[in-house]
Amino acid sequence: MQTLMQITFRSFEAGQPGDREAFRVLNEQWIAKYFVLEEKDIQTLREPEKYILKPGGHIYMGSIDDEIVGCCALIANGLGSYEVAKMAVDESRRNQGIGKAMLAHVIEEARSLGAYRLTLETNSKLKNAIHVYESLGFKHTDPSRLEPSPYQRANVFMEQFL
Repeated sequence: MQTLMQITFRSFEAGQPGDREAFRVLNEQWIAKYFVLEEKDIQTLREPEKYILKPGGHIYMGSIDDEIVGCCALIANGLGSYEVAKMAVDESRRNQGIGKAMLAHVIEEARSLGAYRLTLETNSKLKNAIHVYESLGFKHTDPSRLEPSPYQRANVFMEQFL
């Protein structure tokens, strides 16, 4: 594992040059590598303002030396509850601790927003991601406890109470 360089986190800004494109590209890369882009992915990644921000969600960007290397969203799914979604790290920067640092930052942001619960859905193929989620306090849960997933690939469901 390489040493983690100084990563800077900030909120996604619709007017910030490169944010929308980086959010889309980072997510499309990993989804297309392991799965197929689904209609919900396409909608959300093309219009994150409409599908994430406007309904009360947040997107966070991680950068190293002004290069965006990761992103993650909190999608509002009820009063005080958010879904951790669209978490991605640039493929050339994986296995450096960026994903874990990004998720830790997002969990702290959720706490500062007054969230009491975080949920997420993933796929059993993504063993490294599942390990990161577990290491930061997420527990496996029955999918019936969550909103039905719009994604065919979702077969692992987790939550964390803050």
